[in-house]
Amino acid sequence: MQLVVGRIGKPHGVRGEVTVEVRTDEPEARFAPGTVLRTEPGATPPPARSAEPGATPPPSTDEPGVPFRVPAELTIEESRFHQGRVLIAFEGILDRNTAEALRGTLLVVDSADVTPPDDPEEFHDHQLVGLAVVTPAGERLGEVARIDHAPSSDLLVLRRPEGRTALIPFVRAIVPEVDLAGGRVIVDPPAGLLDL
Repeated sequence: MQLVVGRIGKPHGVRGEVTVEVRTDEPEARFAPGTVLRTEPGATPPPARSAEPGATPPPSTDEPGVPFRVPAELTIEESRFHQGRVLIAFEGILDRNTAEALRGTLLVVDSADVTPPDDPEEFHDHQLVGLAVVTPAGERLGEVARIDHAPSSDLLVLRRPEGRTALIPFVRAIVPEVDLAGGRVIVDPPAGLLDL
């Protein structure tokens, strides 16, 4: 399973650095120099904008007439934090135009390469997605579709049997137990939470 650890944003400067929207709890480890990250399968550059007078043409490969293609893997040459953002220079991305062509590309790692958390109360998103969601009495409520990371708390996105979704705050008062071995999350929702 591929896990998204970041999304490439706009270029920074003229030497090929890019901003990265971080989607991992461990940016120092994930974005260390020498790390090889895969790009989202099928990633392509954004559609060409209409040419403005004096605009630089989009980057191309070494072959004339062949547009730049996002490589399957990118190797981090250098990374640093600047004004609360991660800036990354990838090997072979040497100018602003090529960096611009990477904008929007998702950076992924294989879940098999991710070490499990040391804290038994901490989980990676991919460990929770697909688990059955049940009440303490054993009533099936649905399954975890994804995890949304909100500012106040993480939210389990519950896919209900009838097709609707519900958001469940991932806090101990509402989610008292996660049983990975049993393939279930026990949820004790307050009245009306699943009706929102």
